[in-house]
Amino acid sequence: MNDKKVIAVAGATGAQGGGAARAILADPDSGFTVRALTRNPDSSAAKELAELGAEVVRADFFDEPSVHKAFEGAYGAFLVTNFWAHGSAAKETEEIEVLVRAAKAAGLRHVVWSTLEDTRELLPLDDERMPVLQEKYNVPHFDAKGEANELFRQAGVPTTYLNTTFYFQGFVQTFAPKRGEDGLLAFAMPFEDGKLLAGVDVADIGRTAHAVLKGGEPFIGGTVNLAGDHLTGAQYAEKLGAVLGEPVRFQSVPYDVFRGLGVPAGDEIANMFQYYGDFDQEFTGARDLERLREINPALRSFDDWLAENASKIQVN
Repeated sequence: MNDKKVIAVAGATGAQGGGAARAILADPDSGFTVRALTRNPDSSAAKELAELGAEVVRADFFDEPSVHKAFEGAYGAFLVTNFWAHGSAAKETEEIEVLVRAAKAAGLRHVVWSTLEDTRELLPLDDERMPVLQEKYNVPHFDAKGEANELFRQAGVPTTYLNTTFYFQGFVQTFAPKRGEDGLLAFAMPFEDGKLLAGVDVADIGRTAHAVLKGGEPFIGGTVNLAGDHLTGAQYAEKLGAVLGEPVRFQSVPYDVFRGLGVPAGDEIANMFQYYGDFDQEFTGARDLERLREINPALRSFDDWLAENASKIQVN
């Protein structure tokens, strides 16, 4: 065990970090061991990781010395921040700055940074198709991460940029099919008919990060654009219907209508889906499924994910 390289995994009790930690721990031939970073080492999720063989340490991104200590002696790291914990791009940027400083100070040899595109590269803020949020962002949880990529570059931290996308897990809760007044099932989403939406099993973020860390040097400085499938809303609906045993309709909600529904973070969500839709060729087109399956042969398609998770979809 002592000769294995330590991978510090941020957010290890969350969906992305938990997936990365489990992927590494499940591979006895990886040459890696996991140091699981969490704000609460006494949580049940942290204890589960410890039982799987992880070293669990306390680290809080707003307590910088704790992060520096957690990175000491590590070879590499999987890094992720959770915008939704506070909903502030400014706070997320502060967290990322702490991670970059700690990674540089520790001399990490390979960081996989879970990030997203900065939408402003394709959609300037003076474009009036969507509202500007938090003063200088189209989609704050995308743009703050994408903007922060440069911090890793400037600091000279050897980094692979792992661009994520919409989670298939969204169909378990937020976009789960609901029964309408007509008795038929439908899922509603602020997305256009006929456009392709790149989706991924959140666990594949961790599995792909593990593969990138194993791949090592060739991935450093590069970007991996992740997805497990590219489907239209109607295709997602058809596949959902097949596993649920009755037809499911896709209900396209206009972006402006969705913004007016009073949904929590509705502007942010609508802007995100409008970016997916308006720039589907650039966003979805950048996600080469064949290449991704070469990197991560276990990559789940939507059919694969449904086969494992259909029972979790609670129809209302």
